[in-house]
Amino acid sequence: MQEINFWFSIGSTYTYLTVKRLRTKINDLNLKINFHPFSVRTVMKDMDNIPFPPSKKPKVDHMWRDIQRRSILYNIEVPKVPVPYPINNLDLANCVALVGVNEGWILEYLEQAYKFWFIDHIEAGSEGNLNDSFNKINLDAEKIFETANSSKILQQYNQNTQTAKDKSVFGSPTFIVGSELFWGDDRLEDAIEWARK
Repeated sequence: MQEINFWFSIGSTYTYLTVKRLRTKINDLNLKINFHPFSVRTVMKDMDNIPFPPSKKPKVDHMWRDIQRRSILYNIEVPKVPVPYPINNLDLANCVALVGVNEGWILEYLEQAYKFWFIDHIEAGSEGNLNDSFNKINLDAEKIFETANSSKILQQYNQNTQTAKDKSVFGSPTFIVGSELFWGDDRLEDAIEWARK
């Protein structure tokens, strides 16, 4: 089976659905997932694309209900919507995710960050969300904050964002298998099937 490159940005609402399902997919199907946090906000601004602004209330309302419906279909925890959105500290949340990739606790962090954001309404990237997530997975918050704010991580994060643009990633979640790009949580299964070819 080919590797699946998972390009994501904490701050993306639909990524909740992927994060809640990913561990089971990995375990049941023996998937090899490479995690790539990037700034979806930077990518979208560069494309002059703001997907769910307050001025588009019907679209925003549909998004929240769609996420609830898909949660029911997937048999995962259904969030009480709306959740705090957009988030204020998107870059910090994703720099922490990058530390998690480097140190091997990325999936645990994603699961906790989205749980506290979507279920407990503690905004992702906020001090409360980060500290609660670290406590749940027994991580040293002070050390992680220091590493996440280091020039090395910031440089790696900016490079990830540039690489995402170079690979024509335009949203989160995105899955890349070889040269094939699959955008959106509802394309996860397609990406898995392609990886099995």
